[in-house]
Amino acid sequence: QVVLVESGGGSVQAGGSLRLSCTASGDAYNSYYMGWFRQAPGKEREGVAAITRRLSRSRTRYADSVQGRFTISKDNAENTLYLEMNSLKPDDTAMYYCAAGPRYRTLIPPPLAKDDFAYWGQGTQVTVSS
Repeated sequence: QVVLVESGGGSVQAGGSLRLSCTASGDAYNSYYMGWFRQAPGKEREGVAAITRRLSRSRTRYADSVQGRFTISKDNAENTLYLEMNSLKPDDTAMYYCAAGPRYRTLIPPPLAKDDFAYWGQGTQVTVSS
């Protein structure tokens, strides 16, 4: 079992920045990729960014809508995942979820489809005002 807890959400004005964190516990060590998703009211949950966890050189993947503005990173020693969000737009407003892949499964590059993830956090709200 993997337990994921997000933090760092909040309200910012357009153009601002936020940094989300996700602390993983339990059997997180054996999830070989993790990611961030978001879901706005009335919309499907969409993948934002993902990263591999066990390669000597991490691989990352981003949705087109956030490429160049968001950065995913990790601290394996602390079992923590981050999402640095810059140049935020009102369209970025959503609940943001941390997710981890099934144990021992490797996908390179890491996926952005929600069906490829097995464990989910409770989410942290990000609101961007214009």
